[in-house]
Amino acid sequence: GDAAALAALAEAKPDVLNHNIETVERLYSLVRPQANYRRSLELMSGQAERMQRLVEDLLMLARLEDSRYPLKEEPVDVPALVHSVLAEAEGLNRGQHRIAARIEPVWLLASREELRSAFSNLVTNAIRYTPAGGDILVTWGLEGGEPALRVRDNGEGIAPEHIPRLTERFYRIDRSRSRSSGGTGLGLAIVKHVLQRHQGRLGIESEPGAGSTFSLVFPAARVVPASGRVAEVTPIRAA
Repeated sequence: GDAAALAALAEAKPDVLNHNIETVERLYSLVRPQANYRRSLELMSGQAERMQRLVEDLLMLARLEDSRYPLKEEPVDVPALVHSVLAEAEGLNRGQHRIAARIEPVWLLASREELRSAFSNLVTNAIRYTPAGGDILVTWGLEGGEPALRVRDNGEGIAPEHIPRLTERFYRIDRSRSRSSGGTGLGLAIVKHVLQRHQGRLGIESEPGAGSTFSLVFPAARVVPASGRVAEVTPIRAA
């Protein structure tokens, strides 16, 4: 099936793409003074990086859909994870938006890798599809006993007819804009499968012209009590 074929792709494609990117970078350094060649190589580099992101997302989706990959559960320090995702997202944001966070000290029994992927997809989507100067708010905490991550923006919003289809693979509201933004069209499909594996649910609230809120809600049973948390050990330096 699709999952098996994509899993097989994992053996070769990332290495091939990494080699292609390195080749473009070497060529770029050789022709740096020549503007006409440099522009072509910049385009090639951008296309190779987009292809790499696409393959990585396809492989992640294949693993999420493949029953041979059981959920690797562990107590996850979600506040630390969210702050890490936001720090990485600043590389994409580059000061274009005001990003705020309200994070409660709630841990989750979950797959750290899968949570990172889902959280990162929501945050990067908010950055990509919110006009410069907009506001993005990320919250994490208990709501009615259930742990929930919410990503709210004041961007352009989404028309109601599109919302039911947003988690379909490669579904795009505006194809030209999605392509230029650098998205793969797989982010919300990944989010949906991560939630399914954690018995969670995805909520999408949006109004054209007023922004959107994407919510990841997990079962209360996945909250890790304080006694089950493993503190990160900070090495002690000699005086």
